[in-house]
Amino acid sequence: MRVLTGIQASGKLHIGNYFGAMKPMIKLQEENELFTFIANYHSLTSSTDAALLRDLTLEAAVDYLSLGLDPNKTTFWIQSDVPEVLELYWILSKFTPMGLLERAHSYKDKVAKNIPASHALFSYPVLMAADILLLDTDKVPVGKDQIQHVEITRDIAIKFNNKYGNILTIPEYIVDDNVATIVGLDGEKMSKSYGNTIDIFMDEKALQKQCNKIVTSSTPLGEPLDFENCNVYKIASLFLDDDGKKELQMRYKSGLEGYGSFKKYLKELIWNEFEAAREKREYYQSHIDEVKEILSFGANKARAIAKEKIRTVKDAVGLW
Repeated sequence: MRVLTGIQASGKLHIGNYFGAMKPMIKLQEENELFTFIANYHSLTSSTDAALLRDLTLEAAVDYLSLGLDPNKTTFWIQSDVPEVLELYWILSKFTPMGLLERAHSYKDKVAKNIPASHALFSYPVLMAADILLLDTDKVPVGKDQIQHVEITRDIAIKFNNKYGNILTIPEYIVDDNVATIVGLDGEKMSKSYGNTIDIFMDEKALQKQCNKIVTSSTPLGEPLDFENCNVYKIASLFLDDDGKKELQMRYKSGLEGYGSFKKYLKELIWNEFEAAREKREYYQSHIDEVKEILSFGANKARAIAKEKIRTVKDAVGLW
């Protein structure tokens, strides 16, 4: 089964990214034919700094390789290195009713957050459809907020196929219901937009400072603490198995430790979890040419598939 995922090059990764998207992705590569790209064309909807976008694109590649994306199991490339996606994007635009895009929640949400309205932002779902359909994707893992984009892709593909035959594979979405919302420092969903994240790659002192900012109740030292509604516990539990969670719950109930102790414990959990990733990141940062070779190899593999598909599509619609 061919599975496709896209990565936004949007800066420092946080543990919400890891548990919400990256850890499930790493699992997918063990069981499927996984294709993963860095969506730098998509990033143009919000990026205005060319040098920064280039840096963030390469940084995203380094980070994902460090955290477990295996180029021997996953085809990994930069979106703009497979330009056929833009050809398909334009062709698919003909089969995309305006009303379909006008109903897109993502566009409305981003404009409401003061992201400038543009054709690129408005037609974002069509480019996403091209990403998916160009490679005959079977499954697309998404969060619940992205389901609509896959549904739009399906609508476009069905409309195209009704006209020209079964040329485009109709994809399905995968939603992992076991992935809960990852809370941030303030108890809201962890997000760069809210400024409440805990970054994966920071030095140990900075990590402790970040953990110390987590909002907790004012229960006095010596009294049992409520772990169920504690933001520190909610984040720590992501790193623990069932026995570890039970042990931590007993510590909360004992009243022998305050929140400061649990914040130090959380820092240790995070620091230890990503020890191997930090070492790999140092390696890749000092071997950037190797990273570029991995991306180039992935682009060549993806493009071989893309060229065949775009040739078939162009022939169907009458393009030389």
